[in-house]
Amino acid sequence: MTPKGGADPRKGAERGSTNSSGEEERETWGKKIDFLLSVIGFAVDLANVWRFPYLCYKNGGGAFLVPYLFFMVIAGMPLFYMELAVGQYNREGAAGVWKICPIFKGVGFTVILISLYVGFYYNVIISWALFYLFSSFSGELPWVHCNNTWNSPNCSDWADNNSVSDIYKATPAQEYFERAVLHIQDSHGIDDLGRPRWQLTSCLAVVIVLLYFSLWKGVKTSGKVVWITATMPYVVLTVLLLRGVTLPGAIDGIKAYLSVDFLRLCDAKVTVDAATQICFSLGVGFGVLIAFSSYNKFSNNCYRDAIITSSINSLTSFFSGFVVFSFLGYMSHKHNVALDKVARDGAGLVFVIYPEAIATLPGSSVWAVIFFIMLLTLGIDSAMGGMESVITGLIDEFKFLHKHRELFTLFIVVATFLISLFCVTNGGMYVFTLLDHFAAGTSILFGVLIEAIGIAWFYGVDRFSDDIEEMIGQRPGKYWRLCWKFVSPCFLLVSYCFSTHANVNAFESYAPVMRFATFNPPNYGSYMFPPWANMVGWCLAISSMTMVPLYAIYKLCTLPGKFCDVSLSYVFLILIQNEVKRFMSMLIFQL
Repeated sequence: MTPKGGADPRKGAERGSTNSSGEEERETWGKKIDFLLSVIGFAVDLANVWRFPYLCYKNGGGAFLVPYLFFMVIAGMPLFYMELAVGQYNREGAAGVWKICPIFKGVGFTVILISLYVGFYYNVIISWALFYLFSSFSGELPWVHCNNTWNSPNCSDWADNNSVSDIYKATPAQEYFERAVLHIQDSHGIDDLGRPRWQLTSCLAVVIVLLYFSLWKGVKTSGKVVWITATMPYVVLTVLLLRGVTLPGAIDGIKAYLSVDFLRLCDAKVTVDAATQICFSLGVGFGVLIAFSSYNKFSNNCYRDAIITSSINSLTSFFSGFVVFSFLGYMSHKHNVALDKVARDGAGLVFVIYPEAIATLPGSSVWAVIFFIMLLTLGIDSAMGGMESVITGLIDEFKFLHKHRELFTLFIVVATFLISLFCVTNGGMYVFTLLDHFAAGTSILFGVLIEAIGIAWFYGVDRFSDDIEEMIGQRPGKYWRLCWKFVSPCFLLVSYCFSTHANVNAFESYAPVMRFATFNPPNYGSYMFPPWANMVGWCLAISSMTMVPLYAIYKLCTLPGKFCDVSLSYVFLILIQNEVKRFMSMLIFQL
């Protein structure tokens, strides 16, 4: 039995020098380790350092690992395995793999768009790290005191303990990030951006050049780059940990990180945080895993790869917590304040708190250089993965681009650079925050949900299992088939419903109405975005999700004789999804 509207993907799976269309054989990774390092490098990114440790700390310490590991086993690993397998078997990018079930091809364009949108602002984070790296090559780090030209009268040293709790005071490191790097004081909001600043623009240009020459020749070049970018963070994290544990107060910080409070598990917010972290930390739904695995040899053991790489990702998150909290404990001890005063996540951790801690160490400039090299490598390989998803997905869909990969790659990176310029203006942080909030939130959950349903229910778990058996000679066990068909889709559906329901209610009232999945509209500090900016953000999120129904309608209109069969199935799917959403919304409201 062949899939609707497409040929049996098993035919020609073992390709010779040319395929059935007379095209050249698809290139493969130079070495197996190149693929593994690329996947690990993409999955292990800045969020492993600046998000997971903080989530663990605020959600019961070691107790947070219970829901985190549970969701990892029932959803994270199965979805990770699924994407690696479908990419390797069909040997195409995120859109091309849907020859197995053409009506769902729109989800391929959804994840390609999401990866493109994320690239617009993710590269900016790397340019910040590069800016800090250049600034670290000095006798005295520029964020250690308040005597600089960019400092305001509100700048106050940590030595004044009263300033810690004073919302009108700012530390030198905080003012360096906001006033010297971002120059946010020169903007009144998102409607007052100003021109791109040449310093950050130059750093962004360097990042774009690095990305281009890492990707222009395909996996043959990117597979070599990750030998540095994927391994360097582990070396630096280990060095920082060895230094961190020797600092006074470090053990107290680590104890706080590992402290177990099982009562926190009664709070549904902990479960939501764990589910969200799983969805985003492994990188499923961005099309990157599909793109990377499509360059594997057909008989590669993708099952073993999925277990190894997903486990390394989670272990890295846990390990980085020791590094982060050893320094946070040191900061808490040095300034005689509670750990809550210095513990935070996001950019504030790696561009404010950590630089401030490093600045107090002997040889601070050396430690700063080491730290920002780590951030740079963490960001580069993740950015490479996102860009490869876009390039591979579009090149495989539009075959004529194969002969012009270098030129097409140049077009993509230049386009990304031009859009990213909005994020390096005086008000660029507002654009960055808006993109970060809307580009890959609800939309990525939606994409993975439709992807899981399309493979497990429309293509079929049995046929998918046959494909895997054909590749690796071993059929997936009942556990994996059960997760693919029922557990993982239900997990994604519930997560998506909570996300959507919370977003809609918050957008209408600008006030959280639920205890289960509280949503806050995007803001930066005390700045609240105007309604038009939120509308732009929602349009951005919806633009990627609409690829699924738009392509389905197009496909239905071009399949004479099969319209009734396919459309009824699709309508039934949407009806079921809406009914479950309505039921879950009522349940949440009652809670």
